[in-house]
Amino acid sequence: MTPAADADAHASANHRALKDELESLTTEAFRPELADIDRLPTLGIARLMNAEDTTVPAAVAERLPEIAAAIDALAARMARGGRLVYAGAGTPGRLGVLDASECPPTFNTDPAQVTGVIAGGPEAMVTSVEGAEDSKELAAGDLDALGLTALDTVVGVSASGRTPYAVGAIEHARALGALTIGLSCNAHSALGAAAEHGIEIVVGPELLTGSTRLKAGTAQKLVLNMLSTITMIRLGKTYGNLMVDVRASNDKLRARSRRIVALATGAGDEEIEAALAATDGETKNAILVVLGSVDGPTAARLLTENDGHLRAALAAALH
Repeated sequence: MTPAADADAHASANHRALKDELESLTTEAFRPELADIDRLPTLGIARLMNAEDTTVPAAVAERLPEIAAAIDALAARMARGGRLVYAGAGTPGRLGVLDASECPPTFNTDPAQVTGVIAGGPEAMVTSVEGAEDSKELAAGDLDALGLTALDTVVGVSASGRTPYAVGAIEHARALGALTIGLSCNAHSALGAAAEHGIEIVVGPELLTGSTRLKAGTAQKLVLNMLSTITMIRLGKTYGNLMVDVRASNDKLRARSRRIVALATGAGDEEIEAALAATDGETKNAILVVLGSVDGPTAARLLTENDGHLRAALAAALH
């Protein structure tokens, strides 16, 4: 056999193996009962999609113990200075980058504290970068570029649970001693097996065969919301259900900051303005000034001494 023929035979064998693998995945399953969906009226298709979407929260609910365990482990690492890194390709990669990008304005985190890497780099956020998701080595290189350490946590995200980029990211991170979480939408996935914390949200076949930006994407978004939000609650980024670490970087957020201080303290406008002025506009500090009857520098010191946890700082102020 010539080298060219040998290469063709190898490629054909790989193609057959991948085809067989995809056909075994729940997320890729064909639903014959929907074969005539294109003949339905628009309202009928919308009703079908809506009915499909209502099944996703129940699938997430089945995995809440695994999600909670992963969050506790993640929060413990971040409390010691670790970072949260999402890694994925295509829609899962974009969802990870999206979740990471929302943490600084919501919780006043450093942009490097929660970040995302996507197969193919920033260009892949808006266009398909062919072949990038097939490379474990690319994932390892992207994590190395971040200077990943054992304090960090890597969340690999893949609907199929087999995407080489996501699996490679988890394998590389685990070899470095980092905490690893694998989020997929198929049971017994390679990603779940590779990670210390496997979270498999089995949402079933999609309305459009293999279009995992639908139910699988919705499930991933719900879990990513939990991972980041509950971790930030554990890290003291909230006071009750108030976003006391919100970064007041525009008029809307400055108005929200004042409302948060009002809701937390019951203070009037004049007292709120004085507290914000004394704390350089820091919402959490201003609440402590009002509730703890301390000045701005004291509020800052108490929060530093209590790792940013407002309840603990308030207890110290009132002691």
